[in-house]
Amino acid sequence: MFRFSIENEEWILRFSPQILMEEAEKQAILMSLLHIGSKLGSFSHGSAFIMFTKKIGAIIFDVERIPSLILTVSNIIPKENWYMEGSISSQI
Repeated sequence: MFRFSIENEEWILRFSPQILMEEAEKQAILMSLLHIGSKLGSFSHGSAFIMFTKKIGAIIFDVERIPSLILTVSNIIPKENWYMEGSISSQI
C-alpha cells in the first residue's frame, strides 16, 4: 500500500490480493499515477479506469472516494492477452 498526494488530496494506492508483482512494478504504477495528476479528481466513487504501460500491460483501477480516496489495482492484463473487438484471433 502506498500513500501519495495530488493537488492537496491524499490518496491511497493498494493492490488486490490476487495480484502478485515485484516492488519495482508497484513503484512504476505509482509513478504513472503521478503523471495523470489532477485527472484522478474527476473520477467518481465506484468508477474504474484503465492505464496501459509498455512494461506491465493494462492496469485496471477501481476508485473509492468514501470514506477515503483509495485506488485499488484490481487486475493486470499483460499485452499478450489483449484482443481487438470483432476478431478473437487478432491481438493488438
